Amino acid sequence: MTVVAILPSDALDVPINLPSSSKPATQFLRLPHPRTGIPSLFLPYHPQKPDGPKRDSILEVQAVAPTHARSWFIGQEVVADGKLLVMTPIDPAFLLIPILQSVYPENTTNAVFRPADEIFDDAAANLEESSTAAGDKDASLIVSKEDVLRFTSMECCKDALKRVCDVKEIMEDITVYRFSEPKVVEYLRVKVQRLSTPETVEVSRTMIRNLAKDGLMEDGKENLLEVGRVRAACDLVAQYILPGIRSLLTASYDFTALDAHFKSIEDASAALAVDKPVKAKSAPAVVDKKRKPGTSQGVEKLKKAKTAGMAKLSTFFAKKVPT
Repeated sequence: MTVVAILPSDALDVPINLPSSSKPATQFLRLPHPRTGIPSLFLPYHPQKPDGPKRDSILEVQAVAPTHARSWFIGQEVVADGKLLVMTPIDPAFLLIPILQSVYPENTTNAVFRPADEIFDDAAANLEESSTAAGDKDASLIVSKEDVLRFTSMECCKDALKRVCDVKEIMEDITVYRFSEPKVVEYLRVKVQRLSTPETVEVSRTMIRNLAKDGLMEDGKENLLEVGRVRAACDLVAQYILPGIRSLLTASYDFTALDAHFKSIEDASAALAVDKPVKAKSAPAVVDKKRKPGTSQGVEKLKKAKTAGMAKLSTFFAKKVPT
């Protein structure tokens, strides 16, 4: 279901009450974007479903600004800012990966298992410190410790922690975690498998157009098309993961045949460009250096004609003298 709502311009700076929430006022959170690491806005959401458990989730907030100046007509008023704020659900595991990597920047194979609260406390402090140094006192570039801890206290975040970490249960009430890149890749591969099915790809016109442009939808290329769908799904998931994680994800697949197909297309295009005949340039016209610019050849010939004994042109217009 898509809901369109008009919010006041200062809604980003103050807590707001969600219509479907019985919880206290909810505030926008500023967290590292899962692909770029740039602090971005996200909104905790507590949907109320008539059937099933009431699980919280988090929304990504994106500003869509028109190319040309536009306005909104709301009732009898005109809003000069035609920008839209679009809020869409995002997998909390994507947001959790850069947060955990601030605590586990190196190889995690030999890292120590720790309780979730300790990991989140260190991550919040590290992110606030690094963003404050990089932001140069620009509030829009600072990730506050409070925002990180508010996100990590959500149930959806705690569930996502089990998908991207190795887990050990020490005692009945004590569980420890360790960030695991192999487990992240395993989780992302599940997403790729779901996104690369023919039924899912057919919904996206962009993916269909790109596959057709690459020549993968021709008869006899069914195997290449299957691999192409997987590559397209990887590119889609890569919009929400850091470059290092993306490299690990793509390295877990064999794209040799697909790369060879693209190489053959490039070679054919290069050969066609070389074989294409080049039009011969016409020889430049010979310019007579003796002739002054702007005069024709006929005028030049008249200048060389002998005029001795010829009457001047003015004599034909002189007054006749009576005889």
